[in-house]
Amino acid sequence: MNGKFLRNAILGLSLSVGIFTASAVDAAKPIVIQEQGSFAVGGNKVKHSGVFSQDKFLSPDGQFAFGDHLYAFYQIPKNAKKYPIIFQHGGAQSKRTWESTMDGRDGFQNIFLRKGYGVYLIDQPRIGEAGLSTEAAGDANPWAGNPLYYDKTLFILSRVGTFDGDTPRVFDNAAFPNDAESIEQFQRSWTNYTGELDNDLNADALAALFDKVGPSILFGHSMGGTVCWRTVFRTDNVKAIVAFEPGGTPFVFPEGEVPEALPALCAPIGASAMAVPLKDFMKLTKIPIVLYYGDNIDVNSNHVGKNKWGTELDMAKKFVAAINRHGGDATLVELPKVGLKGNTHFLMGDLNNQELADLVADWLKSKGLDKR
Repeated sequence: MNGKFLRNAILGLSLSVGIFTASAVDAAKPIVIQEQGSFAVGGNKVKHSGVFSQDKFLSPDGQFAFGDHLYAFYQIPKNAKKYPIIFQHGGAQSKRTWESTMDGRDGFQNIFLRKGYGVYLIDQPRIGEAGLSTEAAGDANPWAGNPLYYDKTLFILSRVGTFDGDTPRVFDNAAFPNDAESIEQFQRSWTNYTGELDNDLNADALAALFDKVGPSILFGHSMGGTVCWRTVFRTDNVKAIVAFEPGGTPFVFPEGEVPEALPALCAPIGASAMAVPLKDFMKLTKIPIVLYYGDNIDVNSNHVGKNKWGTELDMAKKFVAAINRHGGDATLVELPKVGLKGNTHFLMGDLNNQELADLVADWLKSKGLDKR
């Protein structure tokens, strides 16, 4: 090897290492938080009959029960963009949905902080850190008690995979981190309800948060979808909705336009729809809305999770069509069709969550929602 070639090779290697190092440092650079905190918003209080007395110190007589509020934890980065993102979780979940992934990578909380957005992570009323309720949990909600014997149900429902006896099997094509510790973390992420599931009450509390924070972007997941739609009926501060596999509770349609749902293998968890006044529905046509759905969705499958989400995807398409038919701006993205493959129901935590976040960020930019 001649001296000139060797010098050029060393120079090229040095430049490559420099570029790699700069890129790695940029990706891992500290997030500078200008402000953070937490608070409760919304809710009720109910007084027990009788008169309080220290002689009966542990009696409920004459005391108030506080509950039904929403809990919010927020972080605002330095030089934040104009509109923060408020993250609404799905059923039997909590704000953990948006935090670190099951294998410890950055979740959407950190990813969007790095993109310059303020973030508000919430626990909806009667769950997680908003667990106080003015009503006892009834028997109708299977996720309302402990112990929660649903590891197979929830694994299959989330389209992570299936089971061989008691052994979980992640789908071969799934973008889920397929190791024992990540699966364990997934099973320990579920959160039981402490009161009745009431999505109108949830929407009331979320609207109160928007009125406190001001104009913001709403991200929602799964059963949180119906909370997102209903929140728009209650406040003018929702600038856009980004919904990740909404379903599990009703999509909304104008009165007289409610479509039929496809039959599901497990009828209680199939797609559903409900009627709302046209004047309310029209509020959904005033903001941009995008819905994302992942892989392994097949209404003809005998896998309950694949089948269930097939019925939901069908209803989501009808929902988007109804919004656009009334002059709105709604888009449904099937991720496998745009080259992002293998996503489970928890797509914001899958191995390709950074690529998904970039896709969402591009959509926000296209709607003019990335300004500082």
